[in-house]
Amino acid sequence: MLRLSGKAVYKGVVLGKVVVVKKNEQPVKRIKITDIDAQISRLEKAGEEAQKQLRKLYNKAVKEVGETSAAIFEVHQMMLEDEDYMDAIHSMIRTEMVNAEYAVAVTGDNFSEMFASMDDDYMRARAADVKDISNRLVQNLMGQGEVDLSAMEPSIIVAEDLSPSETVQMDKEKILAFVTVHGSTNSHTAILARMMNIPALIGVPMDLDEIHTGMNAVVDGFCGEVIFEPSEEICVQAEEKMRDEEEKLLLLQTLRGKENVTLDGHKINIYANIGSVGDIGYVLENDAGGIGLFRSEFLYLGREDFPAEEEQFAAYKQVVQTMAGKKVIIRTLDIGADKQVDYFNLGKEDNPAMGYRAIRICLKQPDIFRTQLRALLRASVFGNLSIMYPMITSVEEVRKIYAVVEDVKAELDRAQVPYRMPEQGIMIETPAAVMISDELAELVDFFSIGTNDLTQYTLAVDRQNERLDDFYNPHHKAILKMIRMVVDHAHKAGKWVGICGELGADLELTEEFVRMGVDELSVAPSMVLKLRKAVREISFSD
Repeated sequence: MLRLSGKAVYKGVVLGKVVVVKKNEQPVKRIKITDIDAQISRLEKAGEEAQKQLRKLYNKAVKEVGETSAAIFEVHQMMLEDEDYMDAIHSMIRTEMVNAEYAVAVTGDNFSEMFASMDDDYMRARAADVKDISNRLVQNLMGQGEVDLSAMEPSIIVAEDLSPSETVQMDKEKILAFVTVHGSTNSHTAILARMMNIPALIGVPMDLDEIHTGMNAVVDGFCGEVIFEPSEEICVQAEEKMRDEEEKLLLLQTLRGKENVTLDGHKINIYANIGSVGDIGYVLENDAGGIGLFRSEFLYLGREDFPAEEEQFAAYKQVVQTMAGKKVIIRTLDIGADKQVDYFNLGKEDNPAMGYRAIRICLKQPDIFRTQLRALLRASVFGNLSIMYPMITSVEEVRKIYAVVEDVKAELDRAQVPYRMPEQGIMIETPAAVMISDELAELVDFFSIGTNDLTQYTLAVDRQNERLDDFYNPHHKAILKMIRMVVDHAHKAGKWVGICGELGADLELTEEFVRMGVDELSVAPSMVLKLRKAVREISFSD
């Protein structure tokens, strides 16, 4: 029996078989070359292939773990275009007359060591990203395919380290846990693990030559331990912990079909956020009252051209029909320069979070907007569909949106195409929208507060910058005061208001939101029953 400790990335207990994942790192040989241009050309082709692979990984990650966690693959794409990194590779090929594989491997090691030696935790975590990119380029140059981690049986994955690319390729249903020698709690891989709900330990001082595939192991994320070849007594204890966790989940299932109502009879809607048609099953499985945020971006990602009206119509129709009369709020296109959608020709921006994105694109390129609006209005005939517009900052924007909607209605009328005018709402995710929410409430049918962007814009903190984690405080009094202001203005105008950002799932704030008068909370499907439990334990008389 071997008992080792590490840092827990995600809490949970599992007992199962081990699979040791060792990287297929074929030694890279230094070869003297005579044709420099040929090597540069090979490098460029390998880079283009890497960009395609990363786009594919990004799109998969967006659907499975969300945009924030998928951003690592955008970072990797930017690294491939980093002038310092690429210039160093080109320089080595030209000055030392060596093959591209060798130049990439050496440059990758040099840059990785440079990051690893830095004092800052965030920068040290980037060492693994550089290594991942370099390994990808070398594999492409050598004609090696990517390792397929999706075909494994349910297992505890043990490795020296796991790159973000490897992590996101895993089939979540077949991974019981993972345990690694290296890694940090700030790494993108750790973030992905938490989002994928995979119990995980990092920084475990293992000798992988002593760990073998087929071994039994217990991973306890609560106490940060992994036990290889555990005794029968430890296995019994682990199984008991697993049963306790299972019982907690089963208790939540007893809340299926129950109302989201406080002990005093105050009701609130609990809906689900999803990112594609394929996620509807999770909504129904977790008994959500509706869909509070359906991200339409999935229709635009991972393709070479804009989705046609009929394709969009079919997707929206399928969602509203499947939800059988329950509310489905579809957010219009929310894409910007931070997304990898080449055919939009958005270019690069120094600060894409505050750039040409979301409703700004729709109003500047109305043909794109009209196509989506036609599909939405047509689909509204088949169920309870509402439209939500993102990134609103002014009354003028709402009026411009309504003008486009009127044009679309006229087009459908002329073509005698049936449609229904759905409820129209806006996302409150900028301080500007908060401050004029009294005026906006007179124009729209509802508000949905996007707390992720609202927090970063209010606190001037990039929520994707891990160095600023200590400064990103979604519980900040300013945020809570803004939410209360929006709720008050909406109710004064007779409109309802919800929260669709991550803060909606924060159980520490559930009671406060209910007392504020928030009408709806839209969260990840897995949080619906937990939130229902919290609501049903609230008493206004306390």
